[in-house]
Amino acid sequence: MERSDLEKLLRDVRDRKITINRALDILGHSYESVDFAKIDIGRDIRTGVEEAILAEGKTPEQVCSIAVAIYRRKKRLLVTRADSETYELLKRDLPAATYNSLARTIVIEGKKKERRGRIAVVSAGTSDIPVAEEAAVTAEFLGNRVERIYDVGVAGIHRLFGHLDRLRKAKVVVVVAGMEGALASVVGGLVPVPVVAVPTSVGYGASFGGIASLLSMLNSCAPGVTVVNIDNGYGAGVAASLINRARGR
Repeated sequence: MERSDLEKLLRDVRDRKITINRALDILGHSYESVDFAKIDIGRDIRTGVEEAILAEGKTPEQVCSIAVAIYRRKKRLLVTRADSETYELLKRDLPAATYNSLARTIVIEGKKKERRGRIAVVSAGTSDIPVAEEAAVTAEFLGNRVERIYDVGVAGIHRLFGHLDRLRKAKVVVVVAGMEGALASVVGGLVPVPVVAVPTSVGYGASFGGIASLLSMLNSCAPGVTVVNIDNGYGAGVAASLINRARGR
């Protein structure tokens, strides 16, 4: 939305030509065009979750152009699946950016949101941590308190039991697991809160790049387990944040 359009919208609200709700609806469906992208700047008004940039498949220059446009509007920024080359280029224009090499995320929080609720992010193995970190960073960016509980998979299930109190106090639990993905069902049978399960592509040949874990989680006999796509830490972080928000502080 151009500045002139925004000014007209505000005047129309002031003059009672349109309602505040109608103005919010218009703002929620606004976007900004750059040469190769249409930036959904009204997404947070429309859905409660602002647009993030998926760097994978884009050139570093494209990511930087989109990032600068979003930051100019929002003073906040989340980039997922970013490499160090993209980060090095981006921080020339946005020096406040920080890079999590494990999660492959670039973040500028600006004015930090008040952390609310509690989300527990659990990984079955150390090899699952990159996807778990993507979920954790996303949830934190969206204003949630996050507890990380890593490397507690079913091959040594006793490692999980010492964390049950923490898991049961969370508003929602994200479980990240590759191989056969059994940890999501185990956790789902132990906690009284929603579980968001994330299959990962970690595993030997018969795991089929995460398909085995995905099917295992989809077939969980533990009620309350919801599954996102393979390696989709970002989607899990968003889903957990929305659940946490809906459940209150």
